[in-house]
Amino acid sequence: MASPSSYSSYALASTVRHLVSLDDLLSKVQDYLAPDKTDLIGQAYAFAEASHRGQLRKSGEPYIQHPLHTAILVADLRLDVDTIVSALLHDVPEDCGVSFEEVERRFGPEVRKLVDGVTKLSKLAAPATDSARPRSRAERTSATIRAENLRKMLLAMAEDIRVVLIKLADRLHNMRTLWAMPPEKRRETAGETMEVYAPLAHRLGIWQWKWELEDLSFRYLQPEKYREISQLVATQRAAREQYIEQVIPVLQTELQKVGIHAEVTGRPKHLYSIFTKIEKYRTQGKDFGQIYDLLALRVLVDTVQDCYSALGVVHQLWHPLPGQFDDYIANPKGNGYQSLHTAVMCLGGQPLEIQIRTHEMHRIAEYGVAAHWRYKEGASRPVEFDAKLAWLRQLLEWQREVQGAEEFVESVKTDLFHDQVFVYTPRGDIKDLPAGATPLDFAYRIHTDLGHRCIGAKVNGRLVPLNTPLRTGDVVEILTGKSSRGPSRDWLNPSLGYLKTAHAREKARQWFRRQEREENLAKGRELLDKEIKRLGIAQTEDEIARLFKYDTVEEMLLAIAYGDLSPSTIAMRLAAQQEQPVVTRSLTGQQVSPASVRVLGVGDLLTNIARCCHPVPGDEITGYVTRTRGVTVHRRDCYNIVHADEPERLIPVDWGPMGQLYAVPIRLVAWDRVGLLRDLSTVIAAEGVNMAQVSHVSMPDGTASLSFVLETTGIVQLSRLLARLEAVPSVLSVVRVSESAGKTLSP
Repeated sequence: MASPSSYSSYALASTVRHLVSLDDLLSKVQDYLAPDKTDLIGQAYAFAEASHRGQLRKSGEPYIQHPLHTAILVADLRLDVDTIVSALLHDVPEDCGVSFEEVERRFGPEVRKLVDGVTKLSKLAAPATDSARPRSRAERTSATIRAENLRKMLLAMAEDIRVVLIKLADRLHNMRTLWAMPPEKRRETAGETMEVYAPLAHRLGIWQWKWELEDLSFRYLQPEKYREISQLVATQRAAREQYIEQVIPVLQTELQKVGIHAEVTGRPKHLYSIFTKIEKYRTQGKDFGQIYDLLALRVLVDTVQDCYSALGVVHQLWHPLPGQFDDYIANPKGNGYQSLHTAVMCLGGQPLEIQIRTHEMHRIAEYGVAAHWRYKEGASRPVEFDAKLAWLRQLLEWQREVQGAEEFVESVKTDLFHDQVFVYTPRGDIKDLPAGATPLDFAYRIHTDLGHRCIGAKVNGRLVPLNTPLRTGDVVEILTGKSSRGPSRDWLNPSLGYLKTAHAREKARQWFRRQEREENLAKGRELLDKEIKRLGIAQTEDEIARLFKYDTVEEMLLAIAYGDLSPSTIAMRLAAQQEQPVVTRSLTGQQVSPASVRVLGVGDLLTNIARCCHPVPGDEITGYVTRTRGVTVHRRDCYNIVHADEPERLIPVDWGPMGQLYAVPIRLVAWDRVGLLRDLSTVIAAEGVNMAQVSHVSMPDGTASLSFVLETTGIVQLSRLLARLEAVPSVLSVVRVSESAGKTLSP
């Protein structure tokens, strides 16, 4: 495995041809493999070289360089001889026409099995990334095939992890030479790597591979941002390295005073991590200079006790920053990672991140799950290794009841690839869940029936909403009803955030699928009508069904009832038909920038948003030529447009570049109570929406009618906000309204 000091140099490998030889591979394996095993590697290399002779890669290198680089990466993990031989041979059947029987005859059944597994994985197509675009039946079929292949990959992975380790090494070398591929192929491969392979390396705990896969993907997916971060880091590199050189001896001296033998080094920070940190800090109003962990130290000690003793020394020496301590020794990550993380205000008031771990913990952090894969002559896989894959077998067990392959992939992305939180049952049993999971997810993780019967939850002894995100260390108690009423359909609304794990969502969907067809059709139509009315959408059911590529309206309504298609997704798809670049923010929303609406396909004409119907991006619109105020933009179903006296003054318009705010009138009816307006305001503020106007009228029947003018970015945000407002206790209905329907157009 490359040393931390050499980590930053890997970027050069992606632009400069780096030729390796068999001697480079043998020098890595001779430290831990017997001489007769290295002889087998030499035979495999000779066979692969002869099979690939005359073949060139897009980079111009002899093709044998690719399997050789792959084998060297596998050897970095110190894997067994069969895995290294399989890495050398992994492209021989597919690219050279060599039969699997020939591979088995020369190198044995174990190598054949591994090569066969890698060959099958190589046939996986890149996953579709444009989820907002309607897909044809052919595309949906293709996605299903990819999903089934991924399911097979994970099944094979649970049986023999070495197949996926070879595939990861294969992908890493391909990413290093991706510059030789056409631009479209670069983006497609980088997207697949960022979506599947980098998270998989993370879940397996192979940090060096994860970081490199992320950085190389980042380079091709967002080249401008990549160059910007690279230059930003490069301009301060010399100063950072000098600072680290000053800090290391200070800490080493203090550790020696208390008898702790420690290896203290600087820890490199990879570019994609810096980018995500900058994006996170930007939302908090902070800048690049305030990122505390650009400067980092790693402290390696002999024992766990030394880890905590070293932490005490660090906190006595420098002031710790609040909220920046994590104990991953007592609470390891799901992939086995263990370390103490802290951040301190160091010399000269400079924030500094420090990681403290044992040498064994560091080995596991470097090699991940492969650190537990140590073969001995005639020995089987260690029990310790099998325990590290328990999470994978548990995931596959949950997926046996999943209806479709694409739902399985969704589950993998949420339950497998996301960071984990660890929470406790009232009895003290620990359960791991994806970050962002809620008490409802916890209930379904315990038992399906517990989820169906859930009516409330306590976290750390306090009642909380069912969509509250859980944090590591929380104690969760589920409150249930006497009978199983089944899940609420609101739980499947992504805007409300009740269910974050695909496992829980699938269990809820299964419950609804078991209901009567006519009942589901009625419920689907009720949910669709509600969304259409709430947003003032002009499309008919037939038009929406065609938009989503459903053959019939009934098929679409059942999908809505089952939770496969949410009303909020309908709003997003309608908005996705419109272009949405960015212009100046408008505080009133009444004046539209000339660039925000295209009139007859051009800009630079005076335009105004109609006050009678208040169109927002995502609405179907048309223009009306006035005598004194240019073109007024109306919704196409506006009363004044439908009943226009001079239809010849109507002209085509569409949404052009936009990003400003649009004023939308909302009417809400609720049972009047103390704190109602406060609760509604909290929801609106949490969505980042401004209230331009608000009025409250109490009615004799105990209800209240509230009118808002909200400044939204478009129909997607509006749909999400209306769903959240409707979920506020005592709210009866919430709809978008027109202020002056029935009035004639001004000349």
